[in-house]
Amino acid sequence: MTAMAELFLPLNPGIVLILAGIVAAALPANAGRWFVIAAPLVMLGYLFGVDLGTHAPIAFLDYELETFRLDALARVFGTIFLISVFLCNVFAMGDSVDRTQRAAGQIYGGSAVAAVFAGDMITLFVFFELAAVASVFLIWARGTERAYRAGMRYLIIQITAGVILLSGVLVHVAGTGSIAFDHLGLDTPGGGLILLAFAIKCAFPLLHNWLQDAYPQATVSGTVILSAFTTKMAIYALARSYAGTEMLIWMGALMAVFPILFAIIENDLRRVLAYSLNHQLGFMVVGIGIGTELALNGAISHAFASVLYQGLLFMTMGAVLFRTGTVNASELGGLYKSMPWTAGFCLVGAASISSMPLLAGFVTKSMTLTATAGEGYWFVWLALVLASAGAFLHSGIKVPYFAFFGADSGKRPKEAPLPMLVAMGLTSALCLGIGVYPQALYALLPFPVEYVAYSTYHVINQLQLLAFAALAVVMLMLAGVYPANFRSINLDTDWFYRRAAKATFLAIGRLIDRAYGWATSALIRLIGAFISLCRGEFGPLGVMGGTTRVGSGVAWISALLLLGLIVAYGAS
Repeated sequence: MTAMAELFLPLNPGIVLILAGIVAAALPANAGRWFVIAAPLVMLGYLFGVDLGTHAPIAFLDYELETFRLDALARVFGTIFLISVFLCNVFAMGDSVDRTQRAAGQIYGGSAVAAVFAGDMITLFVFFELAAVASVFLIWARGTERAYRAGMRYLIIQITAGVILLSGVLVHVAGTGSIAFDHLGLDTPGGGLILLAFAIKCAFPLLHNWLQDAYPQATVSGTVILSAFTTKMAIYALARSYAGTEMLIWMGALMAVFPILFAIIENDLRRVLAYSLNHQLGFMVVGIGIGTELALNGAISHAFASVLYQGLLFMTMGAVLFRTGTVNASELGGLYKSMPWTAGFCLVGAASISSMPLLAGFVTKSMTLTATAGEGYWFVWLALVLASAGAFLHSGIKVPYFAFFGADSGKRPKEAPLPMLVAMGLTSALCLGIGVYPQALYALLPFPVEYVAYSTYHVINQLQLLAFAALAVVMLMLAGVYPANFRSINLDTDWFYRRAAKATFLAIGRLIDRAYGWATSALIRLIGAFISLCRGEFGPLGVMGGTTRVGSGVAWISALLLLGLIVAYGAS
């Protein structure tokens, strides 16, 4: 182990990034920008200077927290998270983010890095929640009323997932006495609750729309950062604790398929990419559910590659938003004339997400497809193939075409700022590098890789799929039935908490208000009647209001005494 590794051994690399974010907030603007760029690079070098199997336990109350556990699974996710923090910080230099946003992004990314190196569930919970709180500032930094509301909903959902996670952890610890974060499954105490928490953060169907609701409302660079971490943390957690859980196979297949229609009809191109993110997660969840070495390698490598090309696409749309003020497909087109570099990088991202040979998506996604077919899940395999074609339609064709090559909008903005171009260029180079030389990524995976991506069958099959998908788009456009892009509101499950839940709570509030008013009025009338009765009986003209004679007083006393004797006798 190197001297540098020994120096930092007690610290989780993510904790260093979190501290760097706090320090950067206090530094002058320019120094802070360079500081957060340098921090992940230093930690990436440190990570590969530490031996696999290294642990850093810390005693806390009656438990031993494992704040740093380095194994192959943690290393591959830690590597891509550190790379992503670096790339996002470079991109943010062109966005001129303020100190709050810079610190929030660094703390968010650092929390994600820290979470993947957590060896116990208490530490995992702490960093999951810190990531949730830090990330909401990237949404609020947009400064609009819509962003504020979306951020509040996002925070409520993330904190709810955290409460469910904590409940599951408490049940698990009470049942087993262990806080170790390893394979759990659904047979362990609290396993179902913990899985539900991860499902929310992974945006499972019906639990997913916080992603499309919040991510497109973030700032230009905020959306890029958000796309990298929250859902991928959940993928890591599922791979660690629920590998081989069969229900995840079917859930993942649904995740891969259902966003296609929404993405095709969506006008906001950042929302299109948010739906595409759901689609990509579905492939990873299928691989985790199958649980074989090939399937897990496929899911993990796909997560690695997806962080890059999904981030690249969000960068290009962020650059478009930065220069034009919009990412609505109905308001764009022809931007390749004034933003050629951004358009070229967008094509790299689009080809990667479409699994074009020689790019990152091809050498990772096909691994999951092969594992699915190899285990006999042919229906799931067919669903994933169709989903791949759908990804080509909405992210491979729609995003670059309507932003850069469609009907000319007449907009002639400047090319993206240099830091944005540098970040997009580096990300594109990584997508190409992994696609051309996948062995570098395969060497990081937790299991030995014997898979050959560039077989004749895989290449021809994928090229045929892309060719037929492209032909389908052309035919639909020529026939005039391809969905038109125009300003609209597409209803999804967010309707239940943005509209239905609000209307329900308001209706319940009105009902409670009316019931309270009726009860108050009734009580006031009852009290008034009682006062009137007392006034009548005890007033000067009332029965009880006059002067009582001695004989009458004796009679009353005798009656009360008799009543007391009767009560006492009954009690005995």
